[in-house]
Amino acid sequence: MSTLIKSATIIDTSSPYHNKQKDILITEGKIEKIADSIPKKDNYTVVKLDNLHVSCGWFDTSVSFGEPGFEERETIKNGLNVAAKSGFTNVAVNANTNPVIDNKSAVEFLINKANGFATSLHPIASLTQQSEGVDIAELFDMKQSGAIAFGDYKKPVSNDNLLKIALLYAQNFDGLVLSFPKNNAISGEGIVNEGINSTKLGLKGAPALAEELQIARDLFLLEYTGGRLHIPTVSTEKSVKLIKEAKKKGLNVTCSVAIHNLYLTDDELHGFDSNVKVNPPLRTQKDSKALIKGLNEGTIDVITSDHNPIDIEHKKVEFSVAKNGTIGLESAFGALNTLLDLNTITKCLSENPKKIFGLQTSSIEKGETANLSFFTTEGTSKFSKENILSTSKNSAFLGKILKGKAYGIFANNQLILNN
Repeated sequence: MSTLIKSATIIDTSSPYHNKQKDILITEGKIEKIADSIPKKDNYTVVKLDNLHVSCGWFDTSVSFGEPGFEERETIKNGLNVAAKSGFTNVAVNANTNPVIDNKSAVEFLINKANGFATSLHPIASLTQQSEGVDIAELFDMKQSGAIAFGDYKKPVSNDNLLKIALLYAQNFDGLVLSFPKNNAISGEGIVNEGINSTKLGLKGAPALAEELQIARDLFLLEYTGGRLHIPTVSTEKSVKLIKEAKKKGLNVTCSVAIHNLYLTDDELHGFDSNVKVNPPLRTQKDSKALIKGLNEGTIDVITSDHNPIDIEHKKVEFSVAKNGTIGLESAFGALNTLLDLNTITKCLSENPKKIFGLQTSSIEKGETANLSFFTTEGTSKFSKENILSTSKNSAFLGKILKGKAYGIFANNQLILNN
């Protein structure tokens, strides 16, 4: 079986064809030929799309699907199809399921359930048993079963010694430890960013300090223990500065940012729309600018959609009691394309996350396995419910103007297009 991709602009700084428009022939899952023009044959599947761009496959490092336990929010099957049509060839799935992914059989369940799909699923197992922050889970066993990292989704490690031990222990098998940046004692019952808008609206505020104190603690522990630490979804200007300084010291720390924290600010709160209730909360314009600068200068390594489907019973309620979270796969590229250049987008969606989480990297060259994301940079559109493919519809991007869109992927010898 062969797939012929016509007139595609290749975005891959590691490829000799970077920024060039070429035809790409894929046979049995491998790139057989790249040339200015490749004649089509009767048995070829031809991909010819407006303003077609191709990059190495995107990897989203923070995705929640619900299954097992919360299938009403999202199933693995539909979630992986959504990811594929949104341009993602790989997703890391969080442990916020029921039961929690905190043992090898739970890790193996996820991997087996995702077998055969175009988009590959990689479990992020829980760092602690039941994600309760008391006892460390069976990290080595879960790594052997296919877990690529360890973290309690949206739950900070409040026990300093527990994180210290986890960082020390994980070094024995090159494990990656995730620590969610939030100090619950400082944050208290805050549900939005503490500032002018929270005061105006009478909503309990969570200060930026709660995130920054936790990051400062984590970095001190990392300096003491060594090891590999990943800080997911940073959201403040000071957080970026702290991580930048730690990297200058030579600490092995990486971090990600959620797309909604780049694109949206706490000005969105004035509508009391529970879809914009997220964790960490939407911050100020100043913070968003600092996050974008952090991406451009390389301090922030990874961009994630932080895709978190929440069923209507837990979202279409009073703002103060609604669950945190927004879906983000479908809107990911269109939002990023309004903020960043293509090289930064592809580096932070593909090259960097694959290196950090230990996935195989590839290049768009002859002989390489085809792991490709398809997209267009042109055209603007208003994101609406018709664009949502997820089971849950809790998108913070509804009504927002996006630029360009994902067309789909070619991965695991399968072509998936978003028609």
